[in-house]
Amino acid sequence: MNYFKQILRFAKPYKNYAVLNIISNIFYALFGTLAMVSLFPMLNVLFDKTKQLNIKPVWTGISNAKDYLENYLNYFVTQKANDGHDDVLIFMVVLVICMFLLKNFFGYLAMYFITFLRNGVLKDIRNELFKKITHLPLSFFSDKRKGDTIARITTDVQEIQGSFLSILELIVKEPLMILFTIITMFLISSQLTLFVFIFIPVSGFIISRIGKSLKKHSDKVQTEQGHFLSIIEETLGGLKVIKGFNAEDIFGQKFKDSTLRFYKFSNKLLNRQNLASPTSEFLGILVIAILLWYGGQMVLNEKSLEAGLFIVYMGLAYNILTPAKAISKASYSVKKGNAAAERVLEILNTSSPIADKPNAKTKTDFSKAINLNKVSFKYEDDLVLKEFTIEVPKGKSVALVGQSGSGKSTIANLVTRFYDVTSGNITIDGKDIRDLTKHSLRNLIGLVTQKSILFNDTIKNNLLIGKENATDEEIIEALKIANAWEFVKILPKGINTNIGDSGDKVSGGQQQRLSIARAVLKNPPIMILDEATSALDTESERLVQVALENMMKNRTSIVIAHRLSTIQNADEIVVLNKGEIVEQGKHKDLIDKKGVYYKLVEMQSFG
Repeated sequence: MNYFKQILRFAKPYKNYAVLNIISNIFYALFGTLAMVSLFPMLNVLFDKTKQLNIKPVWTGISNAKDYLENYLNYFVTQKANDGHDDVLIFMVVLVICMFLLKNFFGYLAMYFITFLRNGVLKDIRNELFKKITHLPLSFFSDKRKGDTIARITTDVQEIQGSFLSILELIVKEPLMILFTIITMFLISSQLTLFVFIFIPVSGFIISRIGKSLKKHSDKVQTEQGHFLSIIEETLGGLKVIKGFNAEDIFGQKFKDSTLRFYKFSNKLLNRQNLASPTSEFLGILVIAILLWYGGQMVLNEKSLEAGLFIVYMGLAYNILTPAKAISKASYSVKKGNAAAERVLEILNTSSPIADKPNAKTKTDFSKAINLNKVSFKYEDDLVLKEFTIEVPKGKSVALVGQSGSGKSTIANLVTRFYDVTSGNITIDGKDIRDLTKHSLRNLIGLVTQKSILFNDTIKNNLLIGKENATDEEIIEALKIANAWEFVKILPKGINTNIGDSGDKVSGGQQQRLSIARAVLKNPPIMILDEATSALDTESERLVQVALENMMKNRTSIVIAHRLSTIQNADEIVVLNKGEIVEQGKHKDLIDKKGVYYKLVEMQSFG
């Protein structure tokens, strides 16, 4: 129940539906009980056991409620008979039908109102989860499988929805039905009802023992589901490699192993869950059997209970079985849902280490320089940057070069604040970026990454991510600057052409130019280019390089370069090795030095 207290906050906007559900359930339980009681006068008419009563009974208090109600029914039937109505039985049948009709009508209303609550909670949890996933830092997902995250936002949330309904049944609908039924049973025979209560705790104990391990098994099922969803996601993303290396059987076996574990865990979970209903029904029938023996003694030997009332009493006792079974199933569902809630809340309760400060400022312009002051950073244990210091003045381009693992891309991640520095600081116009809102900081920056990240949508919608309200003319202008309009204009639907999953319907060079066009459309004062040409062939690189040069005009740029031929015109080249600056200067000066940069250029020229 602990986790569901946290989930309950999502029900607040739908509390009116909860209130209407509770009211409907009260009437459902009331008419459900009255439906059974209404059989009594009909049985008396059938067996001709109705006492002739011509004087209207008087209410003398709750202690005599049973006698008053019984006498009133007899008086009512007697009056009907005296008035010459031979259709008393028909009237009683209609009464019974009305009671059952009202019971089912309010049962439907209860489910009608709970539907809006359930689906509303489902929608809001999913929206909150998605928002949280997009706001958490990249570091949170570095160790997590994508499939597991997908499982949490889909199947785990669905599990919570089912359990959430179970809780409302657990605390409102079924207990009310049991309460009203037991009150009526007490009114009929307190002696017999007290006898029933001896067996109820025993039944409850046996049922609870069965459900104890449900949460553990449910957690295993949901974790394994996340695992095979990850295998699907990785397989679809890497089909070229899998087919190229004839690795279909390897991944097929991985998937089979995962689904086999899922099969075994699911069998254990469902078999325990399925045990709930027959166990509770058998225990209920056992209680009914004992009632038949004990109540039969009262009717036949002691004559302390009327036969008609005993039949109604047995109906009421059986009437408890259905809600009791529902409560036992709901309690299992809650235990199962508890595991799902724990997995969902793990994400929702994760606090982002890169959250905006309460008094964070909004920055809308860039006028002087970006400064990295003695910046050190580590992802885990070892420092990847060590007291790194550079200045990037407005309108200038600074290129970062060095071997893989030297810390170049880390600088891009720190300036965009995907990660926070371990020590030192980064400032824009003298203001620490940690004192600015992330939204306003990233509004100042355009990012082109080594891998073109495009979405399964049209070219236009991919570019509108850069500027949501851009016109078609602005989009075309951005495509021209990015050297992409030449190939876009000959596509079947132009900018409205869908480019497929990850942009796979166009070539690598075309994908990169679309990424550049997106950054151009955003028109930010600062550009970060993270090895934007390293994955391209020579022809594509030349076209992309022209696009980059067009984009960088009059802009402040930090260029992370793998191919050194692309950064010879940079205002400043910074050479890194193991997170430290080893050389710094213009291309010609660094070549003349014949140091680390010269060796890197020579190696690439030779290659």
